Amino acid sequence: MKIVPIRFANSELVLLDQRFLPARERYVRCRSAEDTARAIKSLVVRGAPAIGIAAAYGAYLGIAGAERVSGASVCAELRRVNALLSAARPTAVNLFWALERIEKAAAYTAIKGPAEQKKAVLLEARKIHADDKRACSAISRYGARLFPKGSRVITHCNAGMLATGGTGTALGVIYAAGKKIEMVYADETRPVLQGSRLTAWELARNRIPVTLICDNMAGAVMSRGKADAVIVGADRIASNGDTANKIGTYGLAVLARHHGLPFYVAAPASTFDLSLKRGEQIIIEERPSDEIKNISGKIIAPPGVHVWNPAFDITPAKLITAIITDRGVIKAPDRDRIAEILSRKPSCGKSGKKGE
Repeated sequence: MKIVPIRFANSELVLLDQRFLPARERYVRCRSAEDTARAIKSLVVRGAPAIGIAAAYGAYLGIAGAERVSGASVCAELRRVNALLSAARPTAVNLFWALERIEKAAAYTAIKGPAEQKKAVLLEARKIHADDKRACSAISRYGARLFPKGSRVITHCNAGMLATGGTGTALGVIYAAGKKIEMVYADETRPVLQGSRLTAWELARNRIPVTLICDNMAGAVMSRGKADAVIVGADRIASNGDTANKIGTYGLAVLARHHGLPFYVAAPASTFDLSLKRGEQIIIEERPSDEIKNISGKIIAPPGVHVWNPAFDITPAKLITAIITDRGVIKAPDRDRIAEILSRKPSCGKSGKKGE
């Protein structure tokens, strides 16, 4: 069943408010860059690709109504707007990648005047959205070939339709594998429960067999022979393959290695940050303590207790069996293999042979 978490129409960005799922399908309408930044920061929209898409549209909203006398002043206003949007969440590299594309589109058309710049920015935002949809399709087809019939898969957080502009990255692979997937075990993903609230909801809605488990049950599932592989998404990948993803991913990778299970990361080329040599250089966002001390407004911890709440952790490349991208599959990822695959042109996803 099609899920549309991001839609741009009639000069407003319409976002499915993921804070209320699965209880209620509520939409937030953003009419400015400020609205969009708040939506990104508060997790109305989440998932690295989706954050990038939303930010691109938010950048357009930031300059759409402004009357400027020159192309240079539009570029200056766009830089101000993009600084606001980029501060919303620091880890997901797609956010910065998308805003850089938007700034380039405005700069290239500056000589044509403000009206043409605005058109160019909106066109680039729509292209970013369409590009991610195509990337999801390619990732899905490449990844589906890695799973034999009867596969039982563990996933963490949400990397599906709710997190992207298409069918998803990790969940996109599962959808493409179709009936080859016997069962998906969805970690609940504390503290915000993206696994139970979003992944379980999305998979069930698309009639994919799913079993919800607490985060600390994954080891038991593996030890009892109930899982054959792990697949997750990513928010930023360093040039050596070290991967930042939702907190708890690293522990899952360690468990997978101990139990001899393949551990796959699915992400588009836009999620790689080749300016970073290793994972320790990735900025890790720290979230409010109330996310841990409360569930749905109910206090579950002493009010004054100290809380540490990093939103992401780093999984070393040596624990990753392969990274599935829209350019091909990077097995045993390292700096050279990543550079080779990313140098290829984007795939339309019609064949999974190249890159394996």
